[in-house]
Amino acid sequence: MHNNKKYMIKKIIYLMTFITLTAFSRTMAQQRESFTGAKAELEHYNALYIINTADEKHINSTLRNIKNVLEDPRLKGKLTVEVIAFGDGVNLFQKSGNFLEKLADLKNKGVILAQCENTIRERGIPKDQLLPYISYVPTGNGEIVIRHYQGWATVHP
Repeated sequence: MHNNKKYMIKKIIYLMTFITLTAFSRTMAQQRESFTGAKAELEHYNALYIINTADEKHINSTLRNIKNVLEDPRLKGKLTVEVIAFGDGVNLFQKSGNFLEKLADLKNKGVILAQCENTIRERGIPKDQLLPYISYVPTGNGEIVIRHYQGWATVHP
């Protein structure tokens, strides 16, 4: 009789474990199915994209990320985007570069295109070699620090 009691207790424990795991699995599946991402509940958002590399694959990826965020339905009409280029990122804004069409499109969508003056001064690059519609900031790192403390999201893909 004693072994039969142990057997019944084990059976009850296994059954309870199975029921608990099944309920947990269903709850997790429901949570996954109902999740639709973060809600854009603020009136406005700001994002600073950092480009400090000459790697064209990386730059193209960053420009594509910016295009995607501008098309996010949650952020439509609520987003200001700035691109800050410094260091090797100066290639982004050169008139002879490979990004002219993409940059013109972003500029037309209201994206702020900013170049670090420190970089062009150190490298001896005249402003007339860069796109005429970009803006300038004293230092790229200063822009990042200031924007950070203004509450901007900093994106460095």
